[in-house]
Amino acid sequence: MVLEENVSLRPYNTFGLDVQARYFARFASADALRELLKLPQVQAADKLILGGGSNLLFTQNFGGVVLKNEICGLEILSEDGDTNTALVRAGAGESWHGMVEYALDQDLSGIENLSLIPGTVGAAPLQNIGAYGAELRDTFDHLEAIEISTGALRVFAADACGFGYRESVFKNALKNQFVVTAVVLRLHRQARPNVRYGAITDTLAELGIMGEPTAQDVSRAVVHIRRSKLPDPAQIGNAGSFFKNPEISQARFDHLKSQYPDLPGYPVPGGVKVPAGWLIEQAGWKGLRRGPGAGTHGVHDRQALVLVNHGGATGSELRALAEEIIAAVRQQFAVELHPEVNIL
Repeated sequence: MVLEENVSLRPYNTFGLDVQARYFARFASADALRELLKLPQVQAADKLILGGGSNLLFTQNFGGVVLKNEICGLEILSEDGDTNTALVRAGAGESWHGMVEYALDQDLSGIENLSLIPGTVGAAPLQNIGAYGAELRDTFDHLEAIEISTGALRVFAADACGFGYRESVFKNALKNQFVVTAVVLRLHRQARPNVRYGAITDTLAELGIMGEPTAQDVSRAVVHIRRSKLPDPAQIGNAGSFFKNPEISQARFDHLKSQYPDLPGYPVPGGVKVPAGWLIEQAGWKGLRRGPGAGTHGVHDRQALVLVNHGGATGSELRALAEEIIAAVRQQFAVELHPEVNIL
């Protein structure tokens, strides 16, 4: 357990931004975390718990302490023959996609639609990750977390997590108060493929998968879709989807649909969810580049929902671009976009 000083965070954020942390340390167990939290430098400083760094936009150096969660471990805790389900526990530092692959290897289904989402298991419940017609809360059983102020372990069941669309109590009332150390999901022994999302059905056909797809088939289709649309952070800096898909009233949707007949929409309680990427593209931002030369940053040319660092961009420049996009969509559609990425 080493507390380092003035550490570059470039390797630890998928935008590849070269900012520094005043202090930096790793922990691989709950006990190691507790020991770190006792250090005077840690107690007195602002704290940032870092997983995969895939949902962060640093606009400046971080003057506090960054604690990197590296708690590993994947195991089946128990099985229920009556419901044909199993409880699977993962350390918070495991990669999310690694957990998906583990579940599939154990012939367990329920999270295959969430394949290839970047980041760690511990970050998944913080924003209730979701994609292709599924969300974490669909299979969530409970999580274990350490209270920063006391070091005490607390277990949070689903109803205590306040899950919403890319939301949880850990982004609101309990923000910066707990560190997730493990997540437990209830997965199915018999596959219940969710192919309601249109792109999955089309991709399964494209891949030659006919009949009733397996959980592995659905995962394969999702991975194919994501790799075709989203840039690899190892090749170009990005944080995946930068904006949440806005939810609007049915009346507002009907009005926009009369003006833009191709506008997609998906019913949700109380209204309609519309794709932020579609709105951004229609407003003319897809593929835009900013900065000197060929451009240091911009909007991805295959997915308008993704902001990218082509190299040499600052977090402040990316934040300014996001603000311009929000203003443009507001002016054209009277719809408000909100970042999904945490901006620091």
